[in-house]
Amino acid sequence: MPDHSPEELKDKFWSKMTSERTIMLGLPGKAAGRPMTAISDGETPGVLWFFTSTDTDLGEVTFAADAEMVFVGKHHDLYATAHGRLAPEPDHTKVDELWSPFVAAWFDGKDDPKLRLLRLDLHQAEIWLEANTLVAGAKMLLGSDPKESAGENAEVSL
Repeated sequence: MPDHSPEELKDKFWSKMTSERTIMLGLPGKAAGRPMTAISDGETPGVLWFFTSTDTDLGEVTFAADAEMVFVGKHHDLYATAHGRLAPEPDHTKVDELWSPFVAAWFDGKDDPKLRLLRLDLHQAEIWLEANTLVAGAKMLLGSDPKESAGENAEVSL
């Protein structure tokens, strides 16, 4: 029996996403996944923001497109594949709101003509919460079944 409800797994996913922020983002059949920094504005549930350049596959998005995001927690304790719609954000005030020194390092200011802000509206995800992999490894070395330490997963709406 799972220790966590799907809602708890979803909460863990968002908590890790907003603190760790590195994901793989792609457009199925159009652009392979690439590492991106996800930004949450803390106000819009289920939405992540990405700064990119217009001379990249993702930066070429000019209208809403299906997108897939893959996340791996830095301690390999949570994994997720999420799906949603990726679209350019035309409101430049959002650029001002989300701008940071990290973003500035990649562009020639907020008015750089190559700058593109993308909005990802996530709809669903499959989330895996891993049990302690050290315990599973020790069990295997001692002849026990490591599956007994396996984690849990759930499909959730975001």
